[in-house]
Amino acid sequence: MLLKLVDVDKTYRMGDVDVPVLHHVNLRIEEGQITVIVGPSGSGKSTLLNLVGGIDRPTSGSVFFRGHDISDYSERQLTDYRRDRIGFVFQFYNLVSTLTALENVRVSTEIVRDAMAPQDALQLVGLSHRLDHFPAQLSGGEQQRVAIARAVAKKPDLLLCDEPTGALDLATGRKVLRALVELNTNMKMSIIIITHNVAIAGIAHRLVRIGSGTIAEDVAVEQRIEPEDVAW
Repeated sequence: MLLKLVDVDKTYRMGDVDVPVLHHVNLRIEEGQITVIVGPSGSGKSTLLNLVGGIDRPTSGSVFFRGHDISDYSERQLTDYRRDRIGFVFQFYNLVSTLTALENVRVSTEIVRDAMAPQDALQLVGLSHRLDHFPAQLSGGEQQRVAIARAVAKKPDLLLCDEPTGALDLATGRKVLRALVELNTNMKMSIIIITHNVAIAGIAHRLVRIGSGTIAEDVAVEQRIEPEDVAW
């Protein structure tokens, strides 16, 4: 097992008011699978991703990564965990506009040991012909695939994707989903995708629904579909 959340609560303090976001969340994520977590805005899915990624800590409960409780980690240990174990992909690509695709990926490889060659990471997402192009010269889908390559080049144990197709049209979004599926298939990479778009769940091994801070559904996807067949 890759991840296990046990009785996780998360409450934020807003002035004099406590705002509960997650309530007694229990969840298991297996190695080598694509898990899609769906829910509306405000349901707690981004908070859940932040806890798994070591960006935030639970108010109570535990987050286990390969048997280690990361909620007990020091700040230094969490920094190492985020750098060495986790790859992040966000809705907005966060590429450096003055760097080429190759240079944007190289930035991430310089902070870890045993990183993938940047050009190899871009080849994995089908962009070996765009190495020297700047973000302004790339389509939205190509920019997102550069962002995926940047995350994957670190050889993370887990890729966390926050609304990776949220800013894309259907045809472009399918290309991004294809890149993620091929990473999972060819590299056995564990991937968690959070989204409001339930159609994306068709590519997953497992679907988790979250609503009002609790897990409403956690099921295996019995009939997976190809990214090219996803429609929204």
